[in-house]
Amino acid sequence: MLVILNAKASEKEVKEVTSRLEAWGYKIHISKGVEKIVIGGVGVPEVNELECADVLRSLPFVEDVLIIVKPYHLVAREFRPEGSVVKVDDVEIGGPKIVVMAGPCSVESYEQVLETAKAVKQAGGRILRGGAFKPSTSPYSFQGLGEEGLKILYQVKKELGLLVVTEVMDPRDVELVSQYADILQIGTRNMHNFRLLSEVGKSQKPVVLKRGFGATIEEWLLAAEYIAKEGNPNIILCERGIRTFEPFTRFTLDINAIPAVKELSHLPIIADPSHGTGRWKIVPAVAKAAIAAGADGLLIEVHPHPEQALKDGPQSLRIENFLSLMEELKAVAQAVGRTL
Repeated sequence: MLVILNAKASEKEVKEVTSRLEAWGYKIHISKGVEKIVIGGVGVPEVNELECADVLRSLPFVEDVLIIVKPYHLVAREFRPEGSVVKVDDVEIGGPKIVVMAGPCSVESYEQVLETAKAVKQAGGRILRGGAFKPSTSPYSFQGLGEEGLKILYQVKKELGLLVVTEVMDPRDVELVSQYADILQIGTRNMHNFRLLSEVGKSQKPVVLKRGFGATIEEWLLAAEYIAKEGNPNIILCERGIRTFEPFTRFTLDINAIPAVKELSHLPIIADPSHGTGRWKIVPAVAKAAIAAGADGLLIEVHPHPEQALKDGPQSLRIENFLSLMEELKAVAQAVGRTL
């Protein structure tokens, strides 16, 4: 249930609504916008929801009451119709500027990360990506450097002033990764790891939540709801490709999902054309398509020497190709009324 008040509503009026909702068995989440205050009542109420809504509508300071029939509430567009902006330090994701997060799939060495990060910063990227803990289909594939990799990312961050996004795979590692990273990433294989989702929700750190490669949009938004339910609204959705019958590309980046999510949810959404294609030659075209479709940012893999990469070399852009792409993206961003 969503209770909508004017932004000028007093604290006493807000408290009256929240007290009633809590008495009926709801858990409370409040979103304060410029024009409206939205009070979300989440959970299974102990009384008839329609009757509760009628009672609240009778209050003179309540503008409207919406009963959300979607299985997710806190991430639904109705909860914040104007859309959300996730602010990480001085970077805003979901605003007029398109944010690029770029870097190697896996942290391999300090020198590799530093060289890549310098190119990311030179091109206008604000956030460095790199994997310290790497989930692999094969147990014999490279699994990442662990905390050593986190330390490398943090050192480069301090030297260049970039923010860092990196993946966390285990609820027990959330505290550790949070010490080094500005944004926690939940990978495709962990979208259904509900304990991990709850733990990053409790951390209050901004989260990039990748869509599971076999997940529907509703399942994806329900995963986001797990994070929001713990009190963390700083969620960035990431379309990274779904598995289809087509074997030429690694996955199929679902461009449809970008405008669909914009309609269904207030959360910002970015796209990962690297995993979405698995082929570096296709990455630039799909990156442009994602921006044209309304994506708020991109997550791109870049490596100084992709042929030597320990993981995902075939989908990684060389530095010179990344620099060229960033220039091309400026024109696409301008065409849709945004900047890079």
